[in-house]
Amino acid sequence: MSSVNLMAREVAAKIVFYGPGLSGKTTSLRKIYETVRPAHRGEMMSIATEGDRTLFFDFLPVKVERVGDCSVRLALYTVPGQVFYNATRKLVLQGADGVVFVADSQPEAMDANRESLANLEENLFEHGIRLDRFPLVMQWNKRDLDGVLPVEVLRKELNPRGVPEQETSAANGRGVLDTLKAITRLVIKDLRAKRIVPPPRPTAGAQPAGLEAQLTQHLQHRQQQPGAAAPQAPQGGGPVPRVAPVAVMPQPRLEPAPIPAPQPGPKLLGAASALAPGDMFDHARAAEAAFMTGDYATCVTACSDAIRRALAFAGEGSLGQQAFLLRVDGADLLRLQGLATQPHLRVDDAAFALYVLMQVFVRLNAVGLPSAE
Repeated sequence: MSSVNLMAREVAAKIVFYGPGLSGKTTSLRKIYETVRPAHRGEMMSIATEGDRTLFFDFLPVKVERVGDCSVRLALYTVPGQVFYNATRKLVLQGADGVVFVADSQPEAMDANRESLANLEENLFEHGIRLDRFPLVMQWNKRDLDGVLPVEVLRKELNPRGVPEQETSAANGRGVLDTLKAITRLVIKDLRAKRIVPPPRPTAGAQPAGLEAQLTQHLQHRQQQPGAAAPQAPQGGGPVPRVAPVAVMPQPRLEPAPIPAPQPGPKLLGAASALAPGDMFDHARAAEAAFMTGDYATCVTACSDAIRRALAFAGEGSLGQQAFLLRVDGADLLRLQGLATQPHLRVDDAAFALYVLMQVFVRLNAVGLPSAE
């Protein structure tokens, strides 16, 4: 499920908390939710039975540290622990980039731990993934209880290949964030190996890494240029280096800007309208027209409305459930919902809205929705 939004310089990855029933998967996610700063977390969605067991999934988008000049957003899920919900577990596991196996440390839970781990391996294999080549962290949970098994026993029974492990007590949050950090490191390492995460942008000499730092340095250089041509003067004739910057300065690339002005007239399709199903064509065109005229707030609103209409083709249910069924990135949807409430929007906000709209159209086309009458 991992994806790279080059426009936003953001990498999205999916991590699933797997394990037997009542092992502490949902509790772990709740502790992460309580610990992460509100600005870096989305809404936590949960569907549970009367016994407070996770029936479907928990979804928690969390923004973490930057990788190179890209930020990383994690979509965290849990699966139902009961064996008779295996079809749902398999569905939630689809597209995962890493797994945290939450094992119950109590002796009476060892059989359930073994069964769940074997089930994880089997379900991953059906998705074409071998567990021994997949980012995995073992979370030894409930270490705060009396009479729990020693870690050596858990390791021998459940972790023979020695993947990273962490002792936790999800009830009070101890060790839970360390587990999240460990799986995040493994996932990013794996995505780099697969060339999904872009490497840091090359830097020249002592240039600081990162897009913002390079822009800041560039602006400082431009401000310094009119009176600081002296460093280049010793390398050649003094007047010659001064002429070059002056020749560059009058090219602020303002002249190409009027070129898009005649574009309201052409009948060319934009990327969104070209991907749109027939019923959504007018909505996509309205969003693109607003973008072309610089009305970014209208563009974001039009994209949000079009996305809600498009997701409705997946059937009845909440927006999150429809997005999950179509495998649309929930983190992107949550971010777009946040943009729709902001009064002042920029061109990159509107471009991101169009990107999400195109992502939804691609998913609809992939599953053949809406079906032809």
